[in-house]
Amino acid sequence: MPARNDPQVYARRLRAVLINSIPVLEARGIVIVLMAGLVGIIAGALVTGMSELVQGLHFLLFDVQPGGRLSAMFSLASPVQAMFPAIGGLVLGLSVIWLRRRKFRTPVDPIEANALYGGRMSLTDTFIIVGQTMISSGFGASVGLEAGYTQIGSGIASRLARAFRLRRNDVRILVGCGAAGAIAAAFDAPLTGAFYGFELVIGIYSVANVAPVMTAAISASLTAEMFGGVPFPLELSGLPTLTASQYVPFLLLGLLGGAASIAIMNLVSLIERGFARLSIDASLRPFIGGILVGLLGLVTPQVLSSGHGALHREFAMNYGLAVVASVFVMKLAASAISLGSGFRGGLFFASLFLGALLGKVFAGVMAMAAPTTGIDPAVAAVVGMTSLAVGVVGGPLTMTFLALESTRDLTLTGVVLAASIMSAILVRETFGYSFSTWRFHLRGETIRSAHDVGWMRSLNVGSMMRKDVRTIDASTTLAEFRKEIPLGSAQRVIAVEQGQHYVGVLLVPELHSDLSDGETPVQALAQFKDAVLVPSMNVQSAAETFQRAGAEELAVVEDFDDRIVRGLLTESHLMRRYAEELDKARRDLSGEG
Repeated sequence: MPARNDPQVYARRLRAVLINSIPVLEARGIVIVLMAGLVGIIAGALVTGMSELVQGLHFLLFDVQPGGRLSAMFSLASPVQAMFPAIGGLVLGLSVIWLRRRKFRTPVDPIEANALYGGRMSLTDTFIIVGQTMISSGFGASVGLEAGYTQIGSGIASRLARAFRLRRNDVRILVGCGAAGAIAAAFDAPLTGAFYGFELVIGIYSVANVAPVMTAAISASLTAEMFGGVPFPLELSGLPTLTASQYVPFLLLGLLGGAASIAIMNLVSLIERGFARLSIDASLRPFIGGILVGLLGLVTPQVLSSGHGALHREFAMNYGLAVVASVFVMKLAASAISLGSGFRGGLFFASLFLGALLGKVFAGVMAMAAPTTGIDPAVAAVVGMTSLAVGVVGGPLTMTFLALESTRDLTLTGVVLAASIMSAILVRETFGYSFSTWRFHLRGETIRSAHDVGWMRSLNVGSMMRKDVRTIDASTTLAEFRKEIPLGSAQRVIAVEQGQHYVGVLLVPELHSDLSDGETPVQALAQFKDAVLVPSMNVQSAAETFQRAGAEELAVVEDFDDRIVRGLLTESHLMRRYAEELDKARRDLSGEG
């Protein structure tokens, strides 16, 4: 037994006192803004640190000099360096085996956390994603670090919010602040970061959210500058004046960007399915993908890593149409292979680079087909960059502000926004998902944005049904039913077979007024025989079942196979509970109550 003056005893007691003394903080206004500023500072520092570590890996593995970029190299210094993506795949494969043995679940990212879990994120998930993303990009796989950036910013924010026991909506806002700070620090673009937080992670723009999200974005950007983060600005000079007649070709480019984004997302899924059909173990897929990416890197290093250096090269140099088109195809293949084979990362920056290449290809084709339009390749590259990225990442305002903050050219904003909206409309109407939500769809999730639907999922049939349901054997005759259940004793009874298996719903007033023979079994008069609910159904699915059946009440069964009766739910009770929860969610969002 430890002594009373043991330092460890005092430490445990102090920790318990501190934890128990933290109040359930109803934090609003200035408190949330201050916490958002702290989140931004932490996100800016961590993003800068991650970037420097990956640059250090590029220096060690690919001999990239300080200040240089892997994708900006004209060729690899040695063919041996083409092996490093495969080696990174081996390291990543070992991490997959380690996680599988410890039965880790699929990590939750900021969008999923805010949509389903009230912003709750695991730091274990966060560090897994960050580590795997840095390995993937550091060894040259064609993926970006932005997924890791937003994960670390949001993960830290979620943990901080929950340490102070903030309420659900405040946690979601701080998670958005973390993501906003991460993107702002990565691109030195506070407005881009803020609208990334609004459009993609919080899921809604409101006046109440402006102060904390902007505070986080500005704090992160300033912190990254202080720690020596590399800014993203694209140096464009001598751009021609845009005319109204040029809007039509650029709107067409926006549609092409949206179509290309859909093709990219489908290509990634196709490659994933290809590996699955080949029965290649998940731990070996990154190694095989790394071999293919390394071979492409031998042709041009522009396909390696995220593509920051390659993007700046494309704006600085005037390559021929054939060269630009070939780089587009190879970068598309490298990114799809990297993600489809299991490398961790995202398509954020890859979509910017691919969009810029698409824009230059478009300008080259227009110069041959319709030279009178006067499409400038640099302007087309910016429009293509944002249009394709909107389709992949989502968030037309996010990408519009990225174009504005990276080019510092206000005249481009109008055409960029118009083309981005065209891309977003095309993707939403024909495909329905961005890359992030498409990945959820492939896992069986149905969420399409970060809008908070977690409370709706918790409001399921099992939590709303009445369990004191009255049942009767389906073979009971109508005369026996009238004796056993007098008029007024119940509104409805469930007809069941042996073992409480569901047959149908019996409406008591109707059976008492029925003119059928008294020997008729009640089974013949049962309604809604094929319409039942199960306890796991959410409110939306249950409401759709009521509408299809045209019923006011339905039985709840254990599952659709055995159909053992567990309870009863009325449509009026379902809609009343839904309205109550919706009103509560709105009050939380507005800060009332």
